[in-house]
Amino acid sequence: MDGTVTGTRREVVTIDGRNTTIERPVSPLDGIKVEGAAPALLNMLNLLDPKFRPDNYNKADGSPLRLFDSEALKIDVSKRSKEDMGFWHRNVDYHEIIICFRGALGWETELGTVTLREGEMILIPKGITHRSMLCEESAEENVLIELKVRDALQYVGDRK
Repeated sequence: MDGTVTGTRREVVTIDGRNTTIERPVSPLDGIKVEGAAPALLNMLNLLDPKFRPDNYNKADGSPLRLFDSEALKIDVSKRSKEDMGFWHRNVDYHEIIICFRGALGWETELGTVTLREGEMILIPKGITHRSMLCEESAEENVLIELKVRDALQYVGDRK
């Protein structure tokens, strides 16, 4: 789908969380080319590539592999697959959003215990003690994407 509506091309621009629609006679990409830079700028990664295997792959006390880093946001990949996390963790600077990409892991927190399965995510607020554990549904390789977010978060997913 190319965004064509009655002979025009629509571009939706997001500014401060609000969408503005711009109607154009041609695609907003017409005439724009960044020679040789697209792959580097887009940073497309295959998280299943063995080169993205963090230190925690075979160790209970390992760390996830940092992929992107800024003051406000850090993005890690974790592949905890062999042992339970042998310690409790509390992040006082960042909220942690953990997305299960493959497999499943149990999460013990001071707020309760849950199983995180493929396609699911959990938000662990900053300051909450937690740890991961293998569970019956864990795979040979459990792959998690971890986002550490410094800013306050407000859930708005149920808004239409």
